[in-house]
Amino acid sequence: ILRTTYGDHSRCKQVYFSAFKGKYFTGDGARRDSDGRIRVIGRVDDVINVSGHRMGTAEVENAIDEHPAVIESAVVGYPHHIKGQGIYAYVIAKDKGMDDAFRKEILDVVTKEIGPIAKPDKIQFVSGLPKTRSGKIMRRILRKVAEGEPDKLGDTSTLLDPSVVKDIVDGALR
Repeated sequence: ILRTTYGDHSRCKQVYFSAFKGKYFTGDGARRDSDGRIRVIGRVDDVINVSGHRMGTAEVENAIDEHPAVIESAVVGYPHHIKGQGIYAYVIAKDKGMDDAFRKEILDVVTKEIGPIAKPDKIQFVSGLPKTRSGKIMRRILRKVAEGEPDKLGDTSTLLDPSVVKDIVDGALR
């Protein structure tokens, strides 16, 4: 556990111990499912700016995950010529057909939960998400794919399953 920040103990207290009295704030968000299991969903400070509206990617992911045919999703921003940033969603679906009707259902759920500004511009159905061995989604990889730079993924040595990235790159939406 973090005890202090070298040379700046007051900053350490302010950043990590002031958000929730008596608790250490990691900056990670989590959800508890109906069985009581806790799943880390990502950084709460991962924010995208769509047409001047700042929103957390976790909010959009939570809305997408509300659809009963969605197993898991990850959302990243990508450069958009009008909005500044567009929303690119990677979605793992159950056995539902991955067609335009399903995409519309997902968009409808996001609109209902958050509003039309949060609707993903692109939805790519994937078989898995790039995760580290500890289960964290490697969003920088998803961001690079969404930006059309799959050759600039950086270090992928901590990937749990590298084949997932190949599948994502091969199915990327342009």
